[in-house]
Amino acid sequence: MKGSDGPTPKQKDSMRITYLTAGAAGMFCGSCMNDNAVAKELIKAGHDCVLMPVYTPIRTDVEDMSVERVFLGGVNVYLAQKIPLARYLPRWALGWLDHPWVIKSLTSKAGNTSPALLGELAISMLDGLEGYQRKEFEDLLNFLQTDIRPETVLLTNLLIGGVIPQMATNANVWVMLQGDDIFLDSLGPSHRAQAIDRMRRLVGPVKGFICHCQAYAKSMQALLEIPESKLHVVPLGVATEDFIARAPSQSEPRKDNQTIQLGYLARMAPEKGLHLLVDAFIELRRNGNCSDVRLSLAGWMGPQHASYWKEQQTKLQRAGLDGQWSYAGTVNRTEKVAFLNSLDLFCVPTTYADPKGIFLLEAIASGLPYVMPDHGAFPELHRRIEKANPGASLGNLYPHDSSDALRSALESAIKRSPKREPANPLVLSELDISTHAKRLVATLQGKSISIDPNRQA
Repeated sequence: MKGSDGPTPKQKDSMRITYLTAGAAGMFCGSCMNDNAVAKELIKAGHDCVLMPVYTPIRTDVEDMSVERVFLGGVNVYLAQKIPLARYLPRWALGWLDHPWVIKSLTSKAGNTSPALLGELAISMLDGLEGYQRKEFEDLLNFLQTDIRPETVLLTNLLIGGVIPQMATNANVWVMLQGDDIFLDSLGPSHRAQAIDRMRRLVGPVKGFICHCQAYAKSMQALLEIPESKLHVVPLGVATEDFIARAPSQSEPRKDNQTIQLGYLARMAPEKGLHLLVDAFIELRRNGNCSDVRLSLAGWMGPQHASYWKEQQTKLQRAGLDGQWSYAGTVNRTEKVAFLNSLDLFCVPTTYADPKGIFLLEAIASGLPYVMPDHGAFPELHRRIEKANPGASLGNLYPHDSSDALRSALESAIKRSPKREPANPLVLSELDISTHAKRLVATLQGKSISIDPNRQA
């Protein structure tokens, strides 16, 4: 079993934490990658942290810290929803379907699941022991209460919290909110309303909710009717060591004829705004003022977005830009670091208010200037960076609802000859996963936290 065997070394105020993280059916997912990084840092700091995947195994670009067993296994959860007999079969008959390799194989195309089924499944899961997945939840509760016995249970989202009332009888239950609304908005109106009603019922026994930015906390407070006293903001962090190691030792002026690499690193999906960046790139090349710009793309492309990605390729081809753009595909950690270090300017123009923005933190750690939309976590992250490096111009935000503003912001940044520079030490400290983990632990222990980058977290 991977994970922690206990606090090493033993430290004062060490905690026993069980962290439930939701796998994303083989997709690189920002939430589970963050959960994995946080668990690793908590273990490193001496806390007894066990990272438990639910639904599917997680996929991360660094060492996987999760236990090898999957709880609330996606296949059995689905069968319990669709086949009444499966709800009553003994554990030995269906338990093999929770093996990680079986789940990976059978959920590889989960992105094509219908909204209707997702809605029914979400409601049943939120019903906990009263839903069709009772047997799976009982297995999870038994493992927590007999094998782990945590002091604190941390859930990666509220959608997996159907048995929070039962968990809360033996532990403090905390919930991360980092995209629940995006899933809810993908459901039909009736299922969405029913799911929100059930989520609101679960708020009472939760010790506290954690968001990564004030804007998202305010939005989720209104949506789920969360008391203000239960809401806490813990700014996000990322591992920065390898980005620092590969960052340029000093900035170099760009030559007039040098190509500018405009980069995108995120899922190849509509919500990440890939189409907006492609359109802006085409316009920049068409007006003749940015003829030295090339577009570099990288990121996971799911089967549900194959036609969308094909549309973007067709637009680039019709604009006569073959050879002026590249796609690196899904990148591992080493390839990600190399990709970011090949860029001059970074942009992921999300169409939704991203509550995390992990990709932007990694770009900043790599010393990249950026152009990002002015919604979600980005404005607060932008202010954090400016506060840690006063007087520097590291990036710009544009009005998120204007494609013309995106193109104009990119053109302005390009005309300033963007160049990579080593990230300021205070910036790196503010963004580092260790700072985030310290703030998280302080929050779980009921202590106030500092988000002043000039002070120790």
